[in-house]
Amino acid sequence: MADIESINELPQVYQPLASYILHRHKIGHEKLRDICSYFQPLKAHRKELLIDYDETCKVYYFINSGCLRLFTVSSAGVETSRYFAFDGMFVTALPSFIDQRPALEYLQAIEKSELLVISRKDFFQLVDTVPEFSQIYREILELGFVNAQKRIYGFQGFNALEKVKWVIESQPNFLLRVSNKMAASYLGISPSTLSRTKSRL
Repeated sequence: MADIESINELPQVYQPLASYILHRHKIGHEKLRDICSYFQPLKAHRKELLIDYDETCKVYYFINSGCLRLFTVSSAGVETSRYFAFDGMFVTALPSFIDQRPALEYLQAIEKSELLVISRKDFFQLVDTVPEFSQIYREILELGFVNAQKRIYGFQGFNALEKVKWVIESQPNFLLRVSNKMAASYLGISPSTLSRTKSRL
């Protein structure tokens, strides 16, 4: 089975992904190397759009370092952040990735980010042929669903302080790496309310 030594034998750019996989599943060194070979390194600039609103999503990203966010823009030009992904996480515009229709949301790097990208075709080939990767995909879907449910239904009864405490517990570095404006749009409160609430913690 692959171990820490196996990770170190891989090119450095693939080591975060290999570590992510090994922390979840026992897997052979050759199979681990094969999975990593499907991913290509990609560097994203701060504020760079990776998926546009009317674009059909054909790739999945793994974040070696950096931060990506999914957001929408209202007809009045107001941005609403829906999801943030940080180091060691997978992210894409999932509904579009699955059903191959326009994303109807944006995926943006909000920090200079180092990513690994895999095509939709290769991603689902791994899902279909590598049981461990299929399990990882299931875990990604389950975690995304649970977090979305907690955010949607939990927030219904939360005041501003409770929302901020929830996000700190869920993602401790969130407020340190995300601007007040973006964080406020994610929490459903105004930036000024977020600032006042943070001062009470």
